[in-house]
Amino acid sequence: MASHLLFLGLIMIFCSIALASDSSPLQDFCVADSNGPVQVNGLACKDPKLVQATDFFFSGLNLIGNTSNAVGSRVTPVTVAQLPGLNTLGISMARVDYALWGINPPHTHPRATEIFTVLEGTIQVGFITSNPENRLISKVLQTGDVFVFPEGLVHFQRNVGNCNAVAIVGLSSQNPGVITVANTIFGAKPDIPDDLLAKAFQVEVKVVDQIQSKF
Repeated sequence: MASHLLFLGLIMIFCSIALASDSSPLQDFCVADSNGPVQVNGLACKDPKLVQATDFFFSGLNLIGNTSNAVGSRVTPVTVAQLPGLNTLGISMARVDYALWGINPPHTHPRATEIFTVLEGTIQVGFITSNPENRLISKVLQTGDVFVFPEGLVHFQRNVGNCNAVAIVGLSSQNPGVITVANTIFGAKPDIPDDLLAKAFQVEVKVVDQIQSKF
């Protein structure tokens, strides 16, 4: 009986590992056909005979992102939406630009682990472990430093140097997704009831209303 339980346990572990990230490709490539009528978990494949070099190409990560916004940062993504050749390959990347004291607000990628490399400047990074510990793990990075954010955990970055900063990130999904905490909670459409949020955040309703008005 014990051996059977062990066997079943191992199967469950292996299955959970296999399903923890994007599926492995079963052919050389599967360039995304965004206009195709077929709906799948991901994107259908373009006819291989119609594939061109441009399907595997993206240009623009050399360009400085416009950080003139409320948070002082700009993400330039390179996911399957921008680079169809990434379809089924399980990776993507992005450039992040930061103004002085600009932040990439607390957010999470529901489908990807992120590896983060500073190209220019000094950036404070951090992530928070899951309940009930909610431990903040944070470090200040310099040019050339690398940090990793585990899949699904809330994390952030902040430019703490005396000049603009730039980072490049790699992600373990062709479509990692992003859930920005403040936007999600206070910018939901329709609004999450303000009395519910007031109770959740232990503040007065008028405070919630004020924050919601900004989103």
